[in-house]
Amino acid sequence: MSATDANKVLVTGASGLLGVATIEKFLSAGWEVVGVSRRKPELPSGRDFEFLSVDLRDKQAARLAFEPLTDITHIAYTALHERPELVAGWSSKEQIETNNAMLHNVVEPIVRIATNFRHISILQGTKIYGVHLHPIPIPARERDARKDHENFFFDQEAYVREMGARHGFNYTALRPQLVTGATPGALNVLPAIGVYAAIRREKGEPFGFPGGPSFVWEAADADLVADVMVWAAQSPQAANEAFNITNGDVFEWRNMWPAMAKVLGVETGPDMPTSVTAYLKENADIWDRIVMKYGLRSRSLREFVGQGDQHADFAFAYGAPEGPRAFVSTVKLRQAGFTKTVDTEDAFGNALKSLLDRKLLPSVTK
Repeated sequence: MSATDANKVLVTGASGLLGVATIEKFLSAGWEVVGVSRRKPELPSGRDFEFLSVDLRDKQAARLAFEPLTDITHIAYTALHERPELVAGWSSKEQIETNNAMLHNVVEPIVRIATNFRHISILQGTKIYGVHLHPIPIPARERDARKDHENFFFDQEAYVREMGARHGFNYTALRPQLVTGATPGALNVLPAIGVYAAIRREKGEPFGFPGGPSFVWEAADADLVADVMVWAAQSPQAANEAFNITNGDVFEWRNMWPAMAKVLGVETGPDMPTSVTAYLKENADIWDRIVMKYGLRSRSLREFVGQGDQHADFAFAYGAPEGPRAFVSTVKLRQAGFTKTVDTEDAFGNALKSLLDRKLLPSVTK
């Protein structure tokens, strides 16, 4: 029996941006996969997988769902509860308590019944450095995380460290920067950008950059983060460590705009500071018309965009005096043995093309 024959991973947050990518990557690596979320996602590859519909906030439902999973060896924990007011919710006591409870509701049944459980990966991000509240070290290194603000990332890492020591499993904490990909209905700016572009084209308006001041940033493609998940599940170098993750380059939104416009089949124009959230809300009827006109498979505007429009306003620094100054070092990850990189322009373009190819966004030509 090979190593992968004995590996079975539970992927929580299966319908989310990172959940979908993680399921795809573990399937491609030959693992058995059980996906968990309230709604079963449709994988871009079209492959099927074992699925459990569970609201992780419900402790009893989670216990009943997970008790039969005696052969789970790994957990890829990508589940996330966000409040309706995205940025304000990042400091919410209720959000912290809910996310902590969800993790407990997954881990506690598994460690009771899965006799060969070996590893869990959890997701964090640059908010562990306080990027949403104050300047952070440039570049931020994994050792720079300081609990000078309330955040469930700290609580979750302390929890899996303690539980791992008690029950004999390892953990890895992953800290990707601005995750993007081809999954709609998630915390993903790209579907929001695609809808924004489609509405502007339909109205005969140029696709001007809607954000604020110019600044340089980093991103992490969801597929790349999922590759790290698969690597971390098996690598001794990843045991009980935290790693920053980025594509490996830096970018400025205005420099990305022409390439995205080309993929989406729209004409660029002068900057036009606009709240993407407000614009999509005001033009929801135009989107409905586009869906009908092009025969799109997209769900409602809100289901398709998720909270990506709110995240876009933050990511673009709309209405802000400056953009988030967030650069993280990925030296630790590379030195541990994971060296894959992705060109961010390619990552954005490929994700948007996937949305076009699946008829979730309107094609360049009708």
